[in-house]
Amino acid sequence: MNLHKLNVGFIPLVDAAPLIAAAEMGFAEEEGVSLTLSRSPSWSTLRDKLCAGHLDAAHMLAPVPVAGALGMGGVSTPLHALSVLSVNGNIIGVSRSIGERMRAAGHDFAFNDATKAGRALIDAIEDTLRIGVPFPFSMHAELVYYWLTALGLDAPQNISVQTVPPPMMPDALKAGDIDAFCVGEPWGSSSVEAGVADLLLPCSAIWAFAPEKVLAARADWADENQEIAHRLIRALWRASRWLSDPSSRGLATELLSREAYLDLAPEIIECALFGRFTISARGDMRRSPGFVDFFTGAAGFPWRSQAEWIGRQLAVRMGLDRDAAARAAQATFRSDVYRTALAQVAYDLPSASAKVEGSLTEPLAAGSVGGRLILPRDAFFDGRIFEPTPD
Repeated sequence: MNLHKLNVGFIPLVDAAPLIAAAEMGFAEEEGVSLTLSRSPSWSTLRDKLCAGHLDAAHMLAPVPVAGALGMGGVSTPLHALSVLSVNGNIIGVSRSIGERMRAAGHDFAFNDATKAGRALIDAIEDTLRIGVPFPFSMHAELVYYWLTALGLDAPQNISVQTVPPPMMPDALKAGDIDAFCVGEPWGSSSVEAGVADLLLPCSAIWAFAPEKVLAARADWADENQEIAHRLIRALWRASRWLSDPSSRGLATELLSREAYLDLAPEIIECALFGRFTISARGDMRRSPGFVDFFTGAAGFPWRSQAEWIGRQLAVRMGLDRDAAARAAQATFRSDVYRTALAQVAYDLPSASAKVEGSLTEPLAAGSVGGRLILPRDAFFDGRIFEPTPD
């Protein structure tokens, strides 16, 4: 078989696992694709390489295609999300000094109560909260703003969100440049290992089923290379299904730890895949089942309602027309492409391309092609529900 060669970029994070597994475990070859994976040091570098045509596709922050469609970020090349690579997987940490202040005030670092953790953090901050996120247009930033403003901490007056590339987050905390961070694993656990952070909360405690990374491609490339895009989507779906098997996690950890990928000790990486965290230098342990998900409950499906939520959040912060932002955002998540790509593998796809977000406090059966789809809990911590614009 002649393999179609694709250059795909990624950032060294656990949620790049579907790409790495697709390349290393033969799932790409099964679909007639050969992947050359290229590691980038920052999200801006990765985005710019993709927009310039140096990459065919990329592991990308879910809000980046949306932000581009809203005219943000200084990039005019339209990007589309062809699939969701991961759900959740981010973690919030604080400096050790703030952590000690929070403990002294009685906070128990329970790891599952966003309201209690957020109020304890707000009470521990004496001035503006300086919090590091990997990129201005990221779920890290959107969830932090949503969480803290819902608890009464006004932005931007009392929150300074600063951009720090994920591998540099421990150094920024150590240097005192930030008070806290929201970052993808393994860089939260790495900060604890370095002795500079206490882990406060997984972001799944803020939104239980938030799209985190997507497979992004230039809109023109996706339209001109539909068959190749479909092959890539199917390869990643197969890789994600493999990652969802608990028996695969040990090998997945070893693959991710390799020098070409994350280049970190396996025990740091396995925290996210197994949902077991050492949250402080004291050795305190916490569990977060399903901390990052690649497959369960149609995790890879690019819901247009999730894109609209992101678009409306950005519009509120940036003073844009909310309805226009919603329409532009919806168009960037290509549920139509994803559905076509997976039709031939008999996957139980959602019947709709949008849904009410935040309404599920328990798993629930949903309308689907095969009638077997169970959507997982997707609640927001404050009980709000987001209803998308009707088609």
